[in-house]
Amino acid sequence: MRAVLCTSFSGPGDLRLSEFDEPKPALDEILIDVHAASVSFMDQLMVSGLYQMRPPTPFVPGTEASGVVVAAGDRVTAFAPGDRVACSSWTGGYAERMTAKESKSVHLPDGVAFETAATVLHNYGTAYYALVERARAQRGETLLVTGAAGGVGLAAVDLGSHLGLRVIAGVGSDDKAALVRSYGASEIVNYRSEDLRNRIKAITSGEGIDIGFDNIGGAIFEQMARQMKWGGRLMPIGFTSGEIPQIPMNLPLLKNYSILGVFVGAWAEKFSADAARMNDRLMQLLAEGKIRPHIDRVLPLEEAGKAMRAVADRTVQGRIVLKIR
Repeated sequence: MRAVLCTSFSGPGDLRLSEFDEPKPALDEILIDVHAASVSFMDQLMVSGLYQMRPPTPFVPGTEASGVVVAAGDRVTAFAPGDRVACSSWTGGYAERMTAKESKSVHLPDGVAFETAATVLHNYGTAYYALVERARAQRGETLLVTGAAGGVGLAAVDLGSHLGLRVIAGVGSDDKAALVRSYGASEIVNYRSEDLRNRIKAITSGEGIDIGFDNIGGAIFEQMARQMKWGGRLMPIGFTSGEIPQIPMNLPLLKNYSILGVFVGAWAEKFSADAARMNDRLMQLLAEGKIRPHIDRVLPLEEAGKAMRAVADRTVQGRIVLKIR
């Protein structure tokens, strides 16, 4: 089969479209004819050797995809050949065929395009796990999302709006403001040209934010840590700045707020039944039009490296999707 291969952890520039052996499903896995796969910042980190885990090389990148089931392991009960599915996996999506665990796969609602389906589980799964499971967000609370025009950030804006939160969107350039506003952000902060602390004080009348959803890390997270409301929840989602923040621990002590880690991939491994229920819920929200994944562009499989570079350069709004069939 055709597949994009990572043979060394040297970044997107060394990815190559090659022939690779078709995988065989384990007892708890399905084999999928891949139609579309999304490109995430996590994928870019993985091929660059900067993610928390390093798969043995060579490997096929791609953490999220959609397609049609062609075979199922003997222990699989929820899926059968011919089913339209979306799935998440640590690797494998940038290929004509991939395997995925039954617990990390979900049936697609009628009428949902494969390209759209390939952008839901990672983006909205992270947002849902963070806001609903971890932060226990309540209607009317104030949510600040950084990296708000990216895949996960925009999903948090969209889902936060659906949950009835007051959403403040943090972006790094003004050209992203219109998109995040169209997804429900009531206020926009450009943290590259504006003072984040002063803007949050002004927007919240000095009260601070209830929920911080930070994709950036570094100085941005450190500033957010000083703008939390009493009893708030501050969540590190990722560190796209490349800098892991350090904050004085008297800050959460004095305002009695919590810092909540969000690692949805590990949670899905440990609590697979809960994760499967969440995936079903996300597809229900999608079918009802209550969430609206945004696709920046669709590229052919051979342009996977180009897509990753665009993600790394922060020129992507929402997700890039690779069309495979």
